Amino acid sequence: MATDGFPPELLGQPVPARLAYFVGKVVAHPHLQEAHHAVVRAIRQPAGASLILVFGPTGVGKTTLRRGVEKHLIEAALPELGRDPGRVPVVGLEAVASEAGQFNWKDYYTRALQALEEPLIPHKISDPLRRYRDRSISPAAAPELRRALEQALLHRRPAAVLVDEAQHLTKMASGRRLLDQMDVLKSLAALTETVHVLLGTYELVGLATLSAQLSRRSREIHFGRYRAEDPEDRRAFRSALLTFQRHLPLAEEPDLVGRFESLYEQSVGCIGVLKEWLTRALAAALEDGAATLTAHHLERQAEPARKLLSLAREIQEGEAALREDGREREDVRRVLGLHSAPMPLSRGARTTSRHQGSRVAERLPSRDPVGGAEHAG
Repeated sequence: MATDGFPPELLGQPVPARLAYFVGKVVAHPHLQEAHHAVVRAIRQPAGASLILVFGPTGVGKTTLRRGVEKHLIEAALPELGRDPGRVPVVGLEAVASEAGQFNWKDYYTRALQALEEPLIPHKISDPLRRYRDRSISPAAAPELRRALEQALLHRRPAAVLVDEAQHLTKMASGRRLLDQMDVLKSLAALTETVHVLLGTYELVGLATLSAQLSRRSREIHFGRYRAEDPEDRRAFRSALLTFQRHLPLAEEPDLVGRFESLYEQSVGCIGVLKEWLTRALAAALEDGAATLTAHHLERQAEPARKLLSLAREIQEGEAALREDGREREDVRRVLGLHSAPMPLSRGARTTSRHQGSRVAERLPSRDPVGGAEHAG
């Protein structure tokens, strides 16, 4: 997975250019690739599912995943765009948290319309939407905005609508059921025949089972962390470290792989958290004029333990919500009146996933401190 590294001429570039290079570097690590392929397959062959729920820890790389899927869908649509320039291949937006403590559907519809860049929208909604964009008056009523969005999606025919930070959809007004929130999206997706992909934290877990109809019309994709107790995950995390190590635009290549355990611990196994940490450390090293990334740079930019523990506990709770112990299958068979043991689908079928079960907050069996003999100021 690792390549030869950054272009050598980058060392002669100004600090902002070197930092921008690393910020733009995307490591196609296995979990990201698996999630990417799963989302693209679900969009191409939804098999009746109009909602795709993609969830995982904070900092696992969901925004990177969204951008990668958007790029893929745009490239796939290029031949058709020559014949139909009015089509929009994909719509990407972020569900914004509301100051009022409940999700603002009027704001969501407006942002979706703006993401579509629909030129006919001002004529469909007239002055209210235009003034809303100028913040001069309150927005048009939600039903009018929704009808405009439905028409825009039908006209533009995107392959999918990708909604980042979708956990904000779970914020409800007093007395409003969470099921109602999800039914709004399910109805919008069904009426426009446009798959909606919701990417968010573990707060999305369980939304698909709020009703039988939602369960039937949705699919779940888990974009998880790397697990220290899994040898394959450890190798993948080390490989990602090596790629980052070789793409840090510094005169001397640092030894990130040799600090595997400390880097794993202080990124809780999430590549997104790791990348942000390395970016901060690189910025500090470049500001210092250092030849390489030292343990001191890493230590200064590491997240405090209280934040890491909060992340680890959130991961632990999310993974526990996904874990199945076999009793659920027994309950299904009992409800259906099937009392005998189920026949395996194949002789080699596995009954559990290697990614089920976790003890995220536990310490690893050994420790390689960031600070040590190589500590530099």
